[in-house]
Amino acid sequence: MCQRFSMAAELPKVQEHFQIDRVMYFYKNRYNISPTQHMPVVLQQNGERILDEFRWGLMPFWGKDAINADLRNVHQNSGYRRIVDKQRCIIPCNGLYYWKIEGKKSYPVRVVMKNRGMFGVAGLYEIWRDTRGEPLRTCTLVMTQANPLIGQFQSRMPAILSPEEMTQWLDEKTNNLNALDSILRPHSAEEMHAYAVTPRIDDGNDTAECIREMDLKHAWVKS
Repeated sequence: MCQRFSMAAELPKVQEHFQIDRVMYFYKNRYNISPTQHMPVVLQQNGERILDEFRWGLMPFWGKDAINADLRNVHQNSGYRRIVDKQRCIIPCNGLYYWKIEGKKSYPVRVVMKNRGMFGVAGLYEIWRDTRGEPLRTCTLVMTQANPLIGQFQSRMPAILSPEEMTQWLDEKTNNLNALDSILRPHSAEEMHAYAVTPRIDDGNDTAECIREMDLKHAWVKS
C-alpha cells in the first residue's frame, strides 16, 4: 500500500519532465498528499498530454473506493480491464512516505530518487456522474512487488515508469494489459534513498516541513 506521497516541483519543470501540452487546473506544490484528496494526474487525450486534478481513490461504478490497484487484482477483476484498456494515467510524484517500525517504536520516512528528481507512477482513472449529475473524477496508483528498499516497510510499491514506459502506458492505441505487464515491475532500489521525516505527516500537514530530512532522534514515535 502507498498512502501518502509528495509532488513538489515548479510547474515549468513538471511540464518539461512529463511533456505536458496543456494544464487544466491551478497547479501548486503538494508536500503531503493523502487518500480522498485531490492530486495531479497526467492524461493523454487525442495525442495531447494534459495535467489535470483528480481525487485519490478510484471509485468505479462497479466497486468500492480504492486508493491502490494491486496488479494481481487488476488481472483477476474483469471490471478493471475496461479501465486498463482506455483509462490509464500517470501520477506525478517526487517522494513516497512510509513508516519504519522497530520494536515498539516507529518513525516516518520519505523515499525519493537519489537525484531528488520527479518520477511517474502508473495510474488508472474513472470519470462518471454522481446523483446530482456532477462529474466525479477519481484515480488510483497501480502497485507491484516492492523492491528491497521499500520491502522494509511494505510488500508492495507503486509501479514507477521510465519516460519511455510512460509513453507506452499512455499510448491510446495500446489496449492489451498483457503487453503492459513488462513495464509494471519494481523500480531499482539502487536508484532510491530513504530518510527520516517529521511525524507530522500524519497530522494532515502539507508544508515543506514534510519533506525535510529529520534527525532520527526527533522522528521516533511510540506505538
